[in-house]
Amino acid sequence: MISYARQNPEDQSEVTPPPVEDHIAPAPRVSVQAFCETVETAAAVQSAGEDRRLGKAHLKIQMGGMAAAIEAYRTAPTPNVIILETEGRSDILAGLDQLATVCDSGTRVVVIGRVNDVSLYRELVRRGVSDYVIAPVNTLDVVRSICGLFSAPEAKAVGRVIAIVGAKGGVGASTVAHNIAWAIARDLTLDSVVADLDLAFGTAGLDYNQDPPQGIADAVFSPDRVDTAFVDRLLSKCTDHLSLLAAPATLERVYDFGADAFDSIFDTLRMTMPCIVLDVPHQWSGWTKRALVGADDILIVAAPDLANLRNTKNIFDLLKASRPNDRTPLYCLNQVGVPKRPEINSSEFAKAIESQPIAAIPFDPQMFGSAANNGQMIAEISASHRTTEMFLQMAQRLTGRGETKKSRGSFLSPLIEKLRAK
Repeated sequence: MISYARQNPEDQSEVTPPPVEDHIAPAPRVSVQAFCETVETAAAVQSAGEDRRLGKAHLKIQMGGMAAAIEAYRTAPTPNVIILETEGRSDILAGLDQLATVCDSGTRVVVIGRVNDVSLYRELVRRGVSDYVIAPVNTLDVVRSICGLFSAPEAKAVGRVIAIVGAKGGVGASTVAHNIAWAIARDLTLDSVVADLDLAFGTAGLDYNQDPPQGIADAVFSPDRVDTAFVDRLLSKCTDHLSLLAAPATLERVYDFGADAFDSIFDTLRMTMPCIVLDVPHQWSGWTKRALVGADDILIVAAPDLANLRNTKNIFDLLKASRPNDRTPLYCLNQVGVPKRPEINSSEFAKAIESQPIAAIPFDPQMFGSAANNGQMIAEISASHRTTEMFLQMAQRLTGRGETKKSRGSFLSPLIEKLRAK
């Protein structure tokens, strides 16, 4: 969405502001970081962060403009939205080229500048800028710019769905899912929600030490009521960045669903949460298959034995065939090194599945048992343990944040590449 140059750019040398819009749709739950040059712009952005339409957004402001942004993102993941205030024409274009080398794909960039020229606007579009706002800006300018990025009909939903499923019952897939979600929220500071889809026996409430009166069952049994406000009421807040859509874990009902029973819930979560982690139960039905096939990324959790190897390969092959244009599913090994138990090692798994596991989590009944009984995550039990680092690495791999930083200098944002290829 471009704020200016709505008229024919061939017939004008300056960019003309559009008429003020009466309605500005609220922004979803996204992270926004602003890098300002002047205190006036910083004040306008700060005021915008207090507007009700940005009530779900996490806003952070710092001074230093383009240079500060480039330096900050050399070692840190980029947020959903970056706001850059910059002076002059040449430093905008040169700075954006440098920023592209450290910017995560999917990040939207809003530039605040003082050059009112249509040729500059064209160059900004070529470089993938989502919006260009001419300074000085007021509170409503900033609100309109951020909200407009997500309210346009053609705008993509910001939510990324990660589905985690066990190759066999009892392999600890839920524990892995909950700890990965914790790492995404805490270490990557990405607003996330865990949806516990095991309505009868789900353990997310226990693992996060939560006992909410409502949860996902209220949504799936009332599909006509599902909207952002309804789902927000069902969420239980675990940390500043992590929420839970809990399973009832009771047997008062029989949980038989059609294949599309969870569609409206997932669609609503996509509109309001940057990251959704689905804790998928080990069962095979129309809706579990649909949840896995429809996810952006998939992690299969397997124990190192023959049944898990067979099941992992079956799930892996089916998902690859069902998602030919998507990323290949990932898998990890869990409960590796049980004393006196014969195991299939990771190299044999990799040979059979034709893909390497992204992690091999060691068997540690003392630590995992303590965490489960206390309603804590592994990082809370032992922040320096190697398993804690494994969960962080898997979180980075599944979200695309952090891991790609190492080679980011060799490629640009896919959006920028697409625009430049035209």
